[in-house]
Amino acid sequence: MLDRDLVRRALAEDVGDGDATTLATVPEAARARAAIVQKAPGAVFGLDVAEAVFRELDGGARFERRVEEGVWRDGGEVLAVEGSARALLTAERTALNLLQRLSGVATATALAVREVEGTGARVLDTRKTTPGMRTLEKAAVAAGGGTNHRVGLFDAILIKENHAAMAGGVGAAVRAARAARPDLPLEVECRDAAEVAEALEAGATCLLLDNMTPAELRTTVEAVAGRAQLEASGGITLANLREVAETGVDFVSLGALTHSAPALDLSLLLDPLPR
Repeated sequence: MLDRDLVRRALAEDVGDGDATTLATVPEAARARAAIVQKAPGAVFGLDVAEAVFRELDGGARFERRVEEGVWRDGGEVLAVEGSARALLTAERTALNLLQRLSGVATATALAVREVEGTGARVLDTRKTTPGMRTLEKAAVAAGGGTNHRVGLFDAILIKENHAAMAGGVGAAVRAARAARPDLPLEVECRDAAEVAEALEAGATCLLLDNMTPAELRTTVEAVAGRAQLEASGGITLANLREVAETGVDFVSLGALTHSAPALDLSLLLDPLPR
């Protein structure tokens, strides 16, 4: 999961040819202890990548984790780091940016999973991820209790309306995809009852029900009667998630888990250590 190239690129973007403020004000031999503190309720995730940021600048840095990743908590100390004061200060913003982002995704997912509790539906993520951070963000979804959908365009077939239009319809698209790649899982987007019927006739076993109302979802669940797994998608928020999940669908997907998750509020406090 840990992408060291991502860590190095993120640091290079911030540090450039040197941390001018730290180099000018902090003695080279100074050492310090830093504490990352959670200031809002949520689920923390991303400690591996945060630690990797500090290690990139101080290979001898020492860490003490104060939380179990993915577990909801109200706040408090998350991670203690001891090492070069210069390294800690230079790495601070990059480490926090990554940890806050991933913790925000885990927190948004945990809230969504809480909403569907008891319905039998599972929360799925999407490909609406930050470029270059998909693996980490999907890991954060899993830590928050969500279920990872396909990783990319290569590991599953998902026929959307544009594919169907180019193939000559939903049924034609399903048959073509089955013939070309029988080894891959296949799901097809359906917008109405006619497309649902067409997809089932073509042998589809997983349907993405796009932008259907709860009433339409319930009707579709009854009509399909277990012949295919059903995923609800489109226009779903925390406010209507429970209602959607209670229609009987198997999955509910939310792009907002990764494209709109607010960062979890974290800060870093530094204390100098005696020389």
